[in-house]
Amino acid sequence: MPLDVLVSALVTLLVVVDPLGLVPAFIAMTEGLPAAARREAALRASIIAAIILTGSALIGSWLLTALGIGIPAFRIAGGLLLFSIATEMVFGVRIERETRTAEMAVKERVRYIAAFPLAIPLMAGPGAITATILLADRAGREVTALAGLLGVIVVVCACALAAFLVAGQVARFIGTTGNIVMSRLLGVLLAALAVQFVIDGVRAVWA
Repeated sequence: MPLDVLVSALVTLLVVVDPLGLVPAFIAMTEGLPAAARREAALRASIIAAIILTGSALIGSWLLTALGIGIPAFRIAGGLLLFSIATEMVFGVRIERETRTAEMAVKERVRYIAAFPLAIPLMAGPGAITATILLADRAGREVTALAGLLGVIVVVCACALAAFLVAGQVARFIGTTGNIVMSRLLGVLLAALAVQFVIDGVRAVWA
C-alpha cells in the first residue's frame, strides 16, 4: 500500500473512531468500577473493536450482501440500541442481578460494557465499519495493501486503548460529583447521537 494511501486510511479511521472523544464515554460507562476492572474493560473493548473492524475489512462487504443487510439498517439498529443505554445513563439505572456476588457483578458489568456500547457502536460503529469496508474495497485483492489496512486498524484501536487507560486519571481528577454530572450529560449526548444514527439511516433508506 502506498504511503499516502496508508496515511489517508489512518487519518480516516482516527477521525471516525475518535479515541480522544471516547474518553468521556469510557469514564461514564465505567463509573464505580475499580482500576483493574477499568483496565480490563478498556482492553476488552479495544480487542473486540479490532476484531470487528478486521472482519469488516476481510468479509464485511460480502457478509452484509449475503445477509441482505444494508448500512442504513445497521445505523438504525445501532441507534436504537445506543438510545437504550443513553436512557439508563440519564436516569442512573443500573441493571444488576441480586443473586450475583459483588465480584461476579463487576466481572459481568465489565464484559457487558466492553462489548456494548464501548466496542459497538462507539468504537466499531456504523461509520467505522462503513469506512473500513470502503478502504478495503480501495485496497482490492492486493495482499500488501490489505495487510497495511489491518495494521492501521490495530494502530487505531491501540490509540483508543491508550486513551482509555488515561481516562482513569481524568476520572479521579474530576471526582465523584464530576463523574455523576458527566454521566448524566453524556447520556443526553449519547441519546442525541443515537437519534442522529436513526435519522441518517432513515435518510439513506429514502434516498
